Amino acid sequence: MRQKNWLVFLIIFILPFLVWQCGERQPYRHGEILYQNFCTNCHMDNGSGLKGLIPPLAQADYVAADPAGMACIIRYGLSDTIMVNDTLYNQPMAGIKQLTDFEITNIINYINHAWGNAYGYTSYETVKSRLDSCKN
Repeated sequence: MRQKNWLVFLIIFILPFLVWQCGERQPYRHGEILYQNFCTNCHMDNGSGLKGLIPPLAQADYVAADPAGMACIIRYGLSDTIMVNDTLYNQPMAGIKQLTDFEITNIINYINHAWGNAYGYTSYETVKSRLDSCKN
């Protein structure tokens, strides 16, 4: 009888809590926090950038084509012009050298899944490899 009571308790009280917790998970929360701290001033909360000055990250063909390529830009910045969604951007971007490889991976994965982006998962190993091959 005790086992049955325990099972009923588990089903009624614990199981719904676990299901609720799973539904509330935010797998890219660390990347979101880092994005808010380091990127929103220019790229905006919604990833829209500033038309003609700062390129968007939301629905950006440049990002979609090579999400891992952003690793070098995040770490070392960008001084070249780039074409994003048929708009040419030439505003320099400063690098954020204090971010670890892991933090850069988290930012990339947040961007890959935010604002309707569906650019897939980028592994730490891929980001590390790209960072090792950056021209800095």
